[in-house]
Parts: sequence; structure tokens; C-alpha cells
Amino acid sequence: MKIICIGMNYASHNKEMHNTLIHKEPTVFMKADSSLLKDGKPFYIPDFSADIQYETEIVVKICRMGKNIAQRFAYRYYQEVTVGIDMTARDLQQKLKENALPWEISKAFDNSAITGKFVHLDEFGMDINRLPFRLNINGVTVQEDNTENQLFKIDEIIAYISRFFTLKIGDLIYTGTPAGTGKVNINDHLEGYIANIKLLDFMIK
Repeated sequence: MKIICIGMNYASHNKEMHNTLIHKEPTVFMKADSSLLKDGKPFYIPDFSADIQYETEIVVKICRMGKNIAQRFAYRYYQEVTVGIDMTARDLQQKLKENALPWEISKAFDNSAITGKFVHLDEFGMDINRLPFRLNINGVTVQEDNTENQLFKIDEIIAYISRFFTLKIGDLIYTGTPAGTGKVNINDHLEGYIANIKLLDFMIK
């Protein structure tokens, strides 16, 4: 099982991160299988970072094997989605960026890919490119957006990454985060929604 992530896929987050580059192709990075955290289990803040930040994203689960998938056929390769959190050690990431080094230790550490309950797209009654989603922390909405604002749409992402990686059943694609990322603290309660359906619910320890 692979966890494939798309960075810088919302203009609002790019502005928030002071990233003014115009990307012509999706920015792709990977997380380890040990990054996965699911079933509402708590997230424990690691001792190697003083600034762990949440990034709320729509996550797509691949349902069939594919390679070099044409964009017009990409919809055949997923049926279920959820809301997830790409936990980021922002202080480590900043140091790595400053030295033009890879991001792995700031992005792919254990339990950094948190997923909610996967639900069939039919449950929402809307196109995957029109999905509203949000994250609440301690009852307050801190991130909220819609997949219609993605710079690279989900079918385009699948077509692109399948040029380089064979997609297999169960692979997960994190499709990018909007503005509003921030630091998590011990005892925070995180709840993630697509539309008005709560799919993600866990604590920070």
C-alpha cells in the first residue's frame, strides 16, 4: 500500500506558505506505510518537533490496478473518499527547505497520515470536484474549502502519478490542503467532515 501526497494544490495555502511559484505539474511526495493512522486512534506528538501542524485533505482510495491511466478514464479507479490529515513537522520541513533537502522526515514519519472512515462517493450526491470539506478543532472550524478550488483536479492527479507509479488496490492519494493549517496541541480534539458527514474524529496526545 502506497500513500501518495500532492503538495501545493490550493492557491490559498500556497499564499499562506509564501510560495509564489506557478507549478505546471502536480507536486508529488510519498509517505511510508507506517505513516498510516486510522480508526480514530489518538495521534501522539513526537519528541523531534516543536511544531507539528495539521493539513486537512480529501483522500481518495484506489480500487483497481492501473498504469499510464488516461485522464478521461481516471474516474474508474476510485469509488471511496474520506477526509484526512497530513501531519507535518513544520520546523523540520523549514530547515530541509532552506538546505534544498528532501522532506521525508518532516512529512513521512510514523502516524503522520491520518485517515477517517471511507465512504462511497454516492453518499454525497455530488461530483468529486465539488466536495466541501472542513476541519474542526475543539468545536471551532479551522480549515474549510471545496475540491472545486484544487489547482490540479483528482482525475488529472491520477493520470499524472500513474505515469510514474503503478497504482494498486488500497493505495491512498492525499490531494492537497487549503489555507488554515496550524499547530496541534496536547488534548486537541480534531473532527473532519465532507459536507455535513463526520468521517474523522480523534485526539492529540
